[in-house]
Amino acid sequence: MVSFLDFEKQVAALDQRITELRETADDSPVDIESEIAKLETKSGKLLSDIYSKLTPWQKTQVARHPERPHFKHYVAALFDEFIPLAGDRAFADDQAILGGLARMGERRMVVIGHEKGDDTASRLKHNFGMGKPEGYRKAIRLMQLADRFGLPVVTLVDTSGAFPGVQAEERGQAEAIARSTEQCLALGVPMVAAVVGEGGSGGAIALAAANRVLMFEHAVYSVISPEGCASILWRTADKASDAAIAMQVTAQDLKKLGVIDAIIPEPIGGAHRDPDSAIAALGTAIAEELDSLSGKTAQWLRHDREEKFLKMGSI
Repeated sequence: MVSFLDFEKQVAALDQRITELRETADDSPVDIESEIAKLETKSGKLLSDIYSKLTPWQKTQVARHPERPHFKHYVAALFDEFIPLAGDRAFADDQAILGGLARMGERRMVVIGHEKGDDTASRLKHNFGMGKPEGYRKAIRLMQLADRFGLPVVTLVDTSGAFPGVQAEERGQAEAIARSTEQCLALGVPMVAAVVGEGGSGGAIALAAANRVLMFEHAVYSVISPEGCASILWRTADKASDAAIAMQVTAQDLKKLGVIDAIIPEPIGGAHRDPDSAIAALGTAIAEELDSLSGKTAQWLRHDREEKFLKMGSI
């Protein structure tokens, strides 16, 4: 069963009715399949209508949906081989940021991404996808490895932001994020980043300063969460909806602004309703971008990133 969001209550009611009819179908002398078919059509149309006009705040809720695919799901489905690499060789291994060597068909690469977890135990293990300094230093190590062996880098971004705890600050959180961003920009190999859920603050850009930045249709990407922005500007998180509109956090807004390069369409109702379809779409988009960057020199790739980020916000 899919967990319904607040704005999907009408769809939830229809689906509940369909479920009830299915449970009584075998015991009823009346053929109710036609009624079920009508309700399914109505539910599908209603869902399509809702998702065709989502507000930025509603998109934020979809991006955070607990059943949305995570890093481990993408890795398992997209790559024929994945060898995880752990540790930053300085302090510890951060489970919020995972990465390793991967193979997609005949193409070999380094894949790095945030893992939020999908149940209570795994969310605690992966710290809800909030990376610590050692996680970003691990990412730097893996990017340097990719550079050394001429392997493209693919990153999957899905975090509300880097971990803000005292211990993380003591271990140099800001410096680690800055160094990771710097390493992205310095790579002499192609880099493709995809915002697959929530892209929050420096914790996201540290893995997303890429040649090509992709974004799922209902993902969000911003310098701060809508709640955080509302708390600063209006002194209350109740204004999160207004903040989401003002910050232009959606893929559609960011494409117009030139912050991202392409939008990956999602199944009707979001990636969590049809994960296989969403994952396949992401794989196709990544492959196409890597093909377009194949054969480019290290100098060209660095200059491409430099130009991409310098022209953001220019008039």
